[in-house]
Amino acid sequence: MTAGAASWLPLSPGERSVAIEVLVHGPLSRTELARRLGLSAGSLTRLTKPLIESALLVEVPEAGTSAEARQGRPSQPLDVVADSRSFLGFKITEDMVYGVVTTLRSDIVARHDRPLATHDPAEVADLLAEMTAELARVHPRLAGIGIGVGGLVRGRAVVGESPFLQWQDVPLAQLVEERTGLPVVVENDVAALVEAETWFGAGRGLDRFVVLTIGAGIGYGLVLGGRRVPAPEEDRGFGRHWILDPQGPLTPEGRRGSAVSLLTISSIRYQIHAATGRETSYEEILRLAVAGDPMPARVIDEAARALGTLVAQIANFAMPQKILLAGEGVGLMDVAGETVRDTIRRNRHPLAAPVDLETKVSDFHDWARGAAVLAIQVLVLGSASA
Repeated sequence: MTAGAASWLPLSPGERSVAIEVLVHGPLSRTELARRLGLSAGSLTRLTKPLIESALLVEVPEAGTSAEARQGRPSQPLDVVADSRSFLGFKITEDMVYGVVTTLRSDIVARHDRPLATHDPAEVADLLAEMTAELARVHPRLAGIGIGVGGLVRGRAVVGESPFLQWQDVPLAQLVEERTGLPVVVENDVAALVEAETWFGAGRGLDRFVVLTIGAGIGYGLVLGGRRVPAPEEDRGFGRHWILDPQGPLTPEGRRGSAVSLLTISSIRYQIHAATGRETSYEEILRLAVAGDPMPARVIDEAARALGTLVAQIANFAMPQKILLAGEGVGLMDVAGETVRDTIRRNRHPLAAPVDLETKVSDFHDWARGAAVLAIQVLVLGSASA
């Protein structure tokens, strides 16, 4: 680790605001940076000087400008030194741990996955420590670890409840910190994904933005004023209570017509199994629906209409500039995207602006990257959106 990288912390509030602005929106000229932050030229110089000296920021050539044409420092934009630190992000599922190493700007530079053979918290922490040690041998400048878990997380440290792992009140951050010696941030996986997309992805620069995920569960995150809106119930699986069709299918638990019963992969597979007696993968159900197999086609059509209804409801009430649809279940859009879009239009005012719906083909490494962004925000820049 370089001496400059080691001297980043602590940042003053003013230095932190400069660093975040350049990190998310840079490279930025000093004039633009001062305008965005409402600072005088003198104040900006005072705040940027220690950031440049500590190697967090660097002056870069202005795009389209030759070296001969650049006269003096003020014409050179500022950018972050993206590879000055590395960050670990882990996404824990029921049977796997997905790991990534990212730069300061959340670009993934390495992936490392391991099967999860136990849900015992100490053994899970041991596995995370082993993965950290393996990655640290190749990426020695690790600044911290972010961990994403499906469920309720308190204080970005304790997993209060995780139905997938059968955990209650597990101090996961402490367990991993004790084994790795690195600072650790734990967060609900959807919240972490929303933060990553707000800072570095589809929601970058937007004032109002929504992330909707479909897959093992239903996830929802709202961004207003460029910041994620935290809510006490956001980790509680609200999709079970968002009724889209009161006459819709049942989940194994008996919930009828909810977002969960219509859209989650397990519920779609359950419907096909109940009708045919066969275990069928989600991907195979999508292929059968395209081929015109009556039962898969009906289930996928119901799911598409449910998704369109859900997106329209979100657009009607949250009024976002963009909705990002992500998660393991987004293959639904490839098969029945037109049905989704038709349903959105039917459930919107005829004069309403079209919904900007972006679909992100993602895997569990994207969720792990979201956890790494939490580490960037909290551990390096001291920014906690929640």
